[in-house]
Amino acid sequence: MSRRVAVLKGGRSLEREVSLRSGGNVEAALRRLGHEVLPMDADQHLVRNLREQRPDVAFIALHGKGGEDGTVQELLEILGIPYTGSGVLSCQRSMDKVVAKAIFTAEGIPTPKWYAFSEDAFREMGAADTLPEIRERLGLPLVVKPAKQGSALGISVAHEPGEIPRALMTALSYDDRVLLEAFVPGREIAVSVIGTDAPQALPAVEAVPTGDFYDFESRYTPGATELIAPAPIDPDTAAEASRLALACYEALGCRGFGRVDLMLDAEGRLWVLELNAIPGMTDTSLLPAAVEAAGMGFDEMVGRVLDLADLGG
Repeated sequence: MSRRVAVLKGGRSLEREVSLRSGGNVEAALRRLGHEVLPMDADQHLVRNLREQRPDVAFIALHGKGGEDGTVQELLEILGIPYTGSGVLSCQRSMDKVVAKAIFTAEGIPTPKWYAFSEDAFREMGAADTLPEIRERLGLPLVVKPAKQGSALGISVAHEPGEIPRALMTALSYDDRVLLEAFVPGREIAVSVIGTDAPQALPAVEAVPTGDFYDFESRYTPGATELIAPAPIDPDTAAEASRLALACYEALGCRGFGRVDLMLDAEGRLWVLELNAIPGMTDTSLLPAAVEAAGMGFDEMVGRVLDLADLGG
């Protein structure tokens, strides 16, 4: 059945260009599936455009703040427009890495040890004076990242104590809360999940960047990272990666689709880093690689996610 689908993309986050690329791929797939596509930039006219165009459903291809943090989902619920992906609370939980990691820990899901503090604590309460204790407990290298940001923006790896202050300032320039996390050397593994009542874990994908770190440029520059799908890992490890991804998905209350990023260390242990409620759908993204490895096809995936669109929850 053909539907009028508003594809929400762009926005004003630092991931705008990535979102435009994801949105463009989704639009093309929806047209091939026979739907009427209404491209919409998530700007100050979004609510007005949604009211005027009266779509049957919204496909959210917004990354970062405004899209993955529950903001646009709240607006769609006010307007009574069903939308793809997770609901408001699940988006808020997954966008905030500190909250997500606390939930993972409570559920017994392995995640690297961490500490966090706010910009106010840093500037007004002397939080920087806790760095010796943090270094002692987490060791070096130390990963420093903004609590609420995507696509590896603002992330630094401090190899020496003297590198930590600059890493903190970098992270705090992206968000008002910073996460300090134990560094886990190993292989970058991602498991995408599709579904709501009976979610399905797709084949794991390994990201092998040409540089030292799977950063923003490595993620979205063609040729900068090799994506191997399915990941060349043994069956038991692959099964455990799928189990952990589904556990994270359930713990955060996700629906529709999502992607869980993990590290596989030298001892064969898996560590969950985060869950992305609206995974990238660009030509260099992990989700399309997983979809292809599953023999599903990008268009079929878009159609399934669209069919799972709901209002609230």
